[in-house]
Amino acid sequence: MRIDIKPLSVNEAWKGRRIKTKEYKAYEKTLLLLLPNNYKMPTPPYHIEYTFGFSSVLSDVDNPVKLVQDILQKKYKFNDKDVFSFCATKEKVDKGKEYISFEITSIT
Repeated sequence: MRIDIKPLSVNEAWKGRRIKTKEYKAYEKTLLLLLPNNYKMPTPPYHIEYTFGFSSVLSDVDNPVKLVQDILQKKYKFNDKDVFSFCATKEKVDKGKEYISFEITSIT
C-alpha cells in the first residue's frame, strides 16, 4: 500500500530543542564503551539489521532504533543519512537478559 504524503521527520515532529536526559547521557556513555572498537564499517549506503531483546512484550520495536543509530554513528564515524534501510526485530527475553544486536552491511 502506498500513501502519498511526505514522511515527517523526528526533528519536524518536536518543537524546540530536544535535550538529552541524564538517563540517555548515561546510556550513550555506557553503550559507547561497550561497542567494539574494531567494528569494520562497510561502504555506504548502509542497511542495518537490529534485534532488541526486551523483557516486556509491550516494548515498541522501533523505539530504540533512533537512539542506537545515533550512538553507532558517533562511535563508528558515519553519517546516518547513508542508512538507506533497516530491519528491526524484537525478541522476548527474561528480565536482566535484555540486549541489542546489530549488523551494518553495504547495499551496493
